[in-house]
Amino acid sequence: MKPHLLKIALSPASSFSIRHDVVPVFFDRWHYHPEIEIVFIQEGSGTEFIGDNIRSFRKGDVLLVGSGLPHYWHCSDKYYEEAHTNCEAVVAHFNPSFLGEKFLALPENKVIRELLTNSKRGILIDETIRGQVVELLFEMLQASDCKKLLLLLSALEIIATSNQKLLCSEGFVPNHDASQTESINQIYAYSLANFHRKITLEEIAAVAHLSPNSFCRHFKSHTRKTYSEFLQEIRVGHACKLLIENQLTIGHICDASGFNTFANFYRYFKLITGKTPQQYQQMYNRRQAA
Repeated sequence: MKPHLLKIALSPASSFSIRHDVVPVFFDRWHYHPEIEIVFIQEGSGTEFIGDNIRSFRKGDVLLVGSGLPHYWHCSDKYYEEAHTNCEAVVAHFNPSFLGEKFLALPENKVIRELLTNSKRGILIDETIRGQVVELLFEMLQASDCKKLLLLLSALEIIATSNQKLLCSEGFVPNHDASQTESINQIYAYSLANFHRKITLEEIAAVAHLSPNSFCRHFKSHTRKTYSEFLQEIRVGHACKLLIENQLTIGHICDASGFNTFANFYRYFKLITGKTPQQYQQMYNRRQAA
């Protein structure tokens, strides 16, 4: 399962770039880049893949994605189907050594060095500091070159001294062999289009042009999980999105997410999120009301 190398167009006169995107959908290919990425989801929702982590993303999320860490965002169906519905994000890219190796090696920058190391597992920025980080990102869009560096350093310092939710498992190791880029895109795309129903092993193996046994070994060796585990994570991620939207009953959410029984729905939901569907929905509603 190999990601696509995405070449970020950094100016020769700049050590990092920042842009404000308004697009029909986010770049939905499994990819990586040497640059570290900070992204603020200003508008959009769907399923997020970062390394071996799968979760539901939504408006307001801020993430730090490390150098070489494969990732992509698959937007909800409405962004593909509704002509006047756009996604929106502020995205900053910078080289791991943007401050210079000697500067990063200073004792005062220990927390920044540790943050950049942790970013290789992907970091979901804590809700308590998101507002501060987002404010700095928007300032960067308008600032002079020197001021941009100072603002970026300030944002990293705020993130580094806050609670950090690491997304990938500790043992996750990216594999960047470009020869299988299309394979992972096909498997992910097929799974996202069909997770609402039963997908047989023979069916998904055929998508990857492998025998069922070869597919199982291949998928497990590159993702550190079985295809069944991967599929359940997609289904739970979709259920989380529907619970947040609060427009369907638990029964309808169970069916819409591809679970064939309530028992399986509750079991996998609690296994992956640590909460029951009702507890997850109540927690989100409390945060919104705070």
